[in-house]
Amino acid sequence: MKNIAQGLARTEARIRAAERRFGRPPGSVGLLAVSKTHPAAAVEAAADCGQTAFGENYVQEAVRKIAACRPGLSWHFIGPVQSNKTRDIATHFDWLHSLDRERIAQR
Repeated sequence: MKNIAQGLARTEARIRAAERRFGRPPGSVGLLAVSKTHPAAAVEAAADCGQTAFGENYVQEAVRKIAACRPGLSWHFIGPVQSNKTRDIATHFDWLHSLDRERIAQR
């Protein structure tokens, strides 16, 4: 999991440099780590390094992963929403990034 720590450190450094370059307040830009297809152990390793926001777009995989990971992480659903998945998304995720139909919003 050393690669996760190194990758996060490099990405955070690039984010902070971009904040300075564009006159943004320090810490005003956050990182959403897309964890789809990665195991819960990788999410936990990233969380050990301070990463708390994770993006997923496979509902069934994500529900198992969320249950396996520590509480207090922020989960973002980043894929298209199928109507038969709305209950699981509403139950297990903190954020929804894509919504294309009013019917889905009502569900």
